[in-house]
Amino acid sequence: MGDLLLALDQGTTSSRAIVFTPDGAILGVGQMEHPQAFPANGWVEHDPEAIWQTQLAALKQALNDAGVGARDLAAIGIANQRETTVVWDRKDGLPIAPAIVWQDRRTADVCARLRSEGVEQLVYARTGLVLDPYFSATKIAAMLDAVPGARARAERGELAFGTVDSFLLWRLTRGAVHATDVSNASRTMLMRADTCTWDEELADVFGVPMPALPRICPTAQLYGEADAGVLGAAVPIGALVGDQQSATFGQACVAPGMVKNTYGTGSFALMNTGERRCLSRNRLLSTVAWQIGGSSPVYALEGSVFVTGAAIQWLRDSLGLIADTRETEQIAASVPDCGGVTFVPAFVGLGAPHWRPDVRGAIVGLTRGSSRAHLVRAALEAACFQTRDVLEALAADAGQPVVSLRADGGMATNDLFLQMQADLAGVVVERPAVTETTAMGAALLAGIACGPIGDPHDAARRWKPDRVFEPRIASDEREARYAVWKDAVAMICRA
Repeated sequence: MGDLLLALDQGTTSSRAIVFTPDGAILGVGQMEHPQAFPANGWVEHDPEAIWQTQLAALKQALNDAGVGARDLAAIGIANQRETTVVWDRKDGLPIAPAIVWQDRRTADVCARLRSEGVEQLVYARTGLVLDPYFSATKIAAMLDAVPGARARAERGELAFGTVDSFLLWRLTRGAVHATDVSNASRTMLMRADTCTWDEELADVFGVPMPALPRICPTAQLYGEADAGVLGAAVPIGALVGDQQSATFGQACVAPGMVKNTYGTGSFALMNTGERRCLSRNRLLSTVAWQIGGSSPVYALEGSVFVTGAAIQWLRDSLGLIADTRETEQIAASVPDCGGVTFVPAFVGLGAPHWRPDVRGAIVGLTRGSSRAHLVRAALEAACFQTRDVLEALAADAGQPVVSLRADGGMATNDLFLQMQADLAGVVVERPAVTETTAMGAALLAGIACGPIGDPHDAARRWKPDRVFEPRIASDEREARYAVWKDAVAMICRA
């Protein structure tokens, strides 16, 4: 085998694959979009077969783009959209229903009932998560109850559950391995965060049959080999990791206290807390960041925002205000401010630190003078303000302010946006030279498991800054604009 590393980055709207050298240079890229379905209010679904086919096509694109073959690879690392739930038949590997996506809110009533029964504190103490339809447990139960006979089949061990990492691993190994890693398992509401094992009591509470669950493994380890019939050669699979934890590793946030934020469909800020599992006092999530082989798990605090880049997509696809998301920088820069417009994009409720699945979005402050530029700029500001909400909570939990933020994701290519983020949050924002940090993290973790990379600190040496954005506006202006944002959020929470 060679020494190149292949990262599969399976996301909410597209499947990507990137070939890296051991030094972190990109040799080849492949990307294929896959469809989303919205069959009812608050429901979001994916076709698991489309996920697999687009991921396989992106993989082949990346190898062709790099001019290499499977035999040139040392290892594969898989990063994935996390809480999205797939259930498939163990005999033929076929999904029993569409995947229920992390954004889906169909189980909000179930969560409300369990909360009224006093389950929330048990969930938080065991898992570090709030009781919310965002996570996998209630999605699994909903799918098993919706498909005739599925629950009985799951209890007999005929069906397998997995987040997307598990499903891709199953397909790559042609059913030889049913496993997940600690970072993904920690997002199900079913794993004890202190022991990194499935919790039978929680499985019973949520109605999830234990025989359907995958084996929990360290993030970086040899999982098995991609079948030669799939790639043309047997290739070691060295890492499974949730996309946000992968981006944290790819951003070299390997020391406690370091913070990154990924601006994608939603945005996700993670603070490394080291081997200390820190339970939040400010409605953040305590999650497992990663585990290298047999070493102790590394933990993180996370603030999950459900809609950031998705708001820009909405302006493009539903309102037709822009033709391409790359236009947003120029359009937003054409006006000096938002003209009094505030956009709270709570399309699927509010995530951290509010956790209000019941509220919906609003645009306030509209006048006859409001233009598409004001709306576009307000959508960018919404991402900044939601991030500030999370950074305030992280600072309160850590007992010290967040002064530096490493930014990545699609929106991080927008210079105006990152300057707005620095201004509105009052933090220094650093953009890396390689912005493909989610894929980079998976590749580096696989490299640690399979040889080309030494350890996390060796991996961190590959991170280099591209540009640094420092706050420019006065603090009184920053606080006044943040107060307007908080008033808009309070308004929709009261409605």
